[in-house]
Amino acid sequence: MVFTRRALGATALALVIAGPAFAQDKGYVGIAMPTKSSARWIDDGNNMVKQFEEAGYTTDLQYAEDDIPNQLAQIENMITKGVDALVIAAIDGTTLTSALANAAAMDIPVVAYDRLIRDSGDVSYYATFDNFKVGVQQAETLVAGLEERFPDTQPWNVELFGGSPDDNNAYFFYDGAMSVLQPMIDDGSIAIPSGQMGMDTVGTLRWDGSVAQARMDNLLSANYTDQQVHGVLSPYDGLSIGIISSLQGVGYGSGDMKMPIVSGQDAEVPSVKAILRGDQYSTIFKDTRELARVTVGMVDALLQGGEPEINDTETYDNGVKVVPSYLLEPLPVTADNWEERLVDSGYYDKSEIE
Repeated sequence: MVFTRRALGATALALVIAGPAFAQDKGYVGIAMPTKSSARWIDDGNNMVKQFEEAGYTTDLQYAEDDIPNQLAQIENMITKGVDALVIAAIDGTTLTSALANAAAMDIPVVAYDRLIRDSGDVSYYATFDNFKVGVQQAETLVAGLEERFPDTQPWNVELFGGSPDDNNAYFFYDGAMSVLQPMIDDGSIAIPSGQMGMDTVGTLRWDGSVAQARMDNLLSANYTDQQVHGVLSPYDGLSIGIISSLQGVGYGSGDMKMPIVSGQDAEVPSVKAILRGDQYSTIFKDTRELARVTVGMVDALLQGGEPEINDTETYDNGVKVVPSYLLEPLPVTADNWEERLVDSGYYDKSEIE
């Protein structure tokens, strides 16, 4: 069956790619990414294409620009064209059940990339970072910044932001952060003047920075007319930039109003620059080259009859099955270690930051 499907895939692909070139390849891999609006996802796609091609595979990389029907159509089209495997970073991890059933009917394995695909038994493997640990590191750097910038202030006034509620990772980030912050809220070290807590309240749909900025505007006007905010838990750099804009818009970072401690994630260039300016305190670096390496290895093992490398068989229950996973280590980045972690590792050239 696999041979027949691959043969059909080669025939379909020959319409757009020269037949002899494909015949020398090990297989055809469809890569579905959510959006090009984040530099992080562009890097993910480029890294995977590069490493898959180096491993002998032809790729079809598609971005859906955060449009769920568009991503579904792209995945169905990849199945029709006869891909041998699918790598999917889902926009909404709960909307792909039917598409994945179609993939399974064609014996096409599916690797969920960084975002867990839920409610389907047809997810073969999951490649991601230790997302609970990401949240822990975000909270730990937030607290470290509070201690550094506001050593004589207690309680610290903090506001909480969550990621997109349709992204399973957002809950791991939030829960990881709250494992650090909740005990400090309970003992009075941290106050949440707005009272807004829980992903149902603090989530930010589609990780939209403008939505985060508008919410921060509202929080400031409603809760900070006679007190100052000291810290903001932000789960993603794109939200952090919006939050910082809101804070600076009312005078934080100038005069007697110290800039609050703002966390982040993905080590995007604008946020690394913001860290060096002192506007953002930290971000979490997730090396997408390593995530691509793990993903390519999983697909290669699946298609060549090997056993994919995994290191977690308990954490990621998608509602139908526990998806075998490989979790990579995230790394916190601050003004003290950015060069070592981002430049010395070859992820960025120093000229991109300074």
